[in-house]
Amino acid sequence: MKWMNSPLLNSRVKSESVTKSEKWLGYLLGPAGALLLNAVLATYLNVYYTDVLNLTPLWGGVFLTVFPIVSKIIDAITNVVMGQIIDRTRTKEGKARPWLLLSAFLVPVTGILLFTVPESSDTVKAVWVMISYNLFYSFAYTIFNMSHNLMVPLSTRDGTARGGLSVFNQITTIMMSGILVALVFPMVVMPMIGVDKSKWITLMTALSILALPLTLLEYYFTKERVTEEARDAGGETKLTFAKQLKILFTDKYMVLMYVYFLVYTVGVTLKNLGLVYYCNYVLGTYNDGVTQMLVSVIGGIPMGIGIFAVWPLAKKFGKRNVTMIGFILYAVGSLICWIFSHNLVIVLIGQFIKNIGGLPCAYVFMALFADCLDHLEWKKDLRMDGAAMSIYNIIAVAMVGIMTGVFNWMLAKAGYLAPITAESVSDAASKLASNGWTAQIALEELKPAADGVLTVAMQQPDKVNWVISFAFVGLEVFTGAALVAILFFLNVEKRLPEEQAEIKARHEAKEPVGTEEKAAAEEA
Repeated sequence: MKWMNSPLLNSRVKSESVTKSEKWLGYLLGPAGALLLNAVLATYLNVYYTDVLNLTPLWGGVFLTVFPIVSKIIDAITNVVMGQIIDRTRTKEGKARPWLLLSAFLVPVTGILLFTVPESSDTVKAVWVMISYNLFYSFAYTIFNMSHNLMVPLSTRDGTARGGLSVFNQITTIMMSGILVALVFPMVVMPMIGVDKSKWITLMTALSILALPLTLLEYYFTKERVTEEARDAGGETKLTFAKQLKILFTDKYMVLMYVYFLVYTVGVTLKNLGLVYYCNYVLGTYNDGVTQMLVSVIGGIPMGIGIFAVWPLAKKFGKRNVTMIGFILYAVGSLICWIFSHNLVIVLIGQFIKNIGGLPCAYVFMALFADCLDHLEWKKDLRMDGAAMSIYNIIAVAMVGIMTGVFNWMLAKAGYLAPITAESVSDAASKLASNGWTAQIALEELKPAADGVLTVAMQQPDKVNWVISFAFVGLEVFTGAALVAILFFLNVEKRLPEEQAEIKARHEAKEPVGTEEKAAAEEA
């Protein structure tokens, strides 16, 4: 990567210790654009497919069931490839950051393509959806996500500084999903755009473009100190991926970390998919602008509190211990919501308890993952960040695809009815009568959009409401309990300070790579 030698691409961070500008610009503000886009997609892309494009009945309900799963298989493969590419990248700016730079341009373009599905036959729509989905998730966002997620593990070995960066990083994620997507969208955005395709395209184009300057900010205000340390000591791995996999999956802490993340992702993915449907049909009415806002505000308040509380508690009692106790509350809160799934007040109480319990995982997960990587380096004297992160991302993307397919299959089998649009009350009544459907609320109570078009939501069958409730609040009763059991054995922090000191001593004892050799490596 000779083009990375340009002074214009130099990191603006020069300090050997983590700086304030690095925290605020590189880890808090920089990732906001791409993470906001991804948060919107995680919550609303499936809604766009089912409600705007009306793809639920396509091919007898098979399309929205199979296509996400197949796409995530492709995504899993590209994650493996990307992990190997990162581990073999040698530049003066690091091994992950060059790809972060590239993703700044790829994510906006592919994000726009997701929504500009042409008005054509069902086959053309299906092909466009499949291609655009994989260009975004299997290519552009994979490059961003792999490089972005490695910034905390590669930033520093200082446990306190690394934990702080993990918290800053997660503040951004929570701000995007817990404030903008969870509050502004249901209250303001969704009632305005309804199922109007042109409005969706305009909105998502703006969000996609926003990712470009912000991702560039993340690139310029991050620094891979661990990569530089390993490169100078000649400690970077050149093992094949198969050998790296063997090492990763024979280390008990890495295995536990992956199982933990797998179980957590299954629950969270189905919850995210079910959120909008749950608020639209089980707890409230379609795009009423209030129900989802209340669920998000009451459930999300703990996330704001957690900025100040979690890291001090984690430092005092340990990241594993605080997270484990949190998941007990997580399961209890989910159970309360599930038992009283139609009662708004009790659901809000349950959401508050649940999100209190989810705080430690939300803020310190990546720091705990970095601890496991350091333990593995101590054990094998090798850094395998790209390979380790590729497995992490494979789990993330595979579970999103599988659970999206499962959720859509469950909706289709239960008989989900997508909303319709109508020019007037009489037009809506005619369409309902011809199909034997019942509107969720009286047609006279519907408020037309600015262009006069009515969005008419259906009263869903009981089976559909059960599926939606299980997705949003039921499954995490079980995943929360399972996570407590897994974390009980994940005591990687016990000897970590001694292991990190030994790693440092090893690097200091190694012969530094000469200037000419370093230059040749960077040129390559």
